[in-house]
Amino acid sequence: MSEFVVCLSNEGYPASLEPRKLYETLPDKEAERRGFLRVVDESGEDYLFPAKLFAPLQVPSDLADTLHKLAA
Repeated sequence: MSEFVVCLSNEGYPASLEPRKLYETLPDKEAERRGFLRVVDESGEDYLFPAKLFAPLQVPSDLADTLHKLAA
């Protein structure tokens, strides 16, 4: 199940992240234990970024489904 976060800062990743942009994340317990999130970009590829650069968002399930479909 995917979740969504908003980028608060692109410090160290100016070419990869846009502040105030909504990103989909994928579950990765090992990355989370190390302080990272697996974030999906516009191309559909996922990358690890420091979790401190993001804030989690509560997105209703129907909206999350729609956003996921739009990204596919």
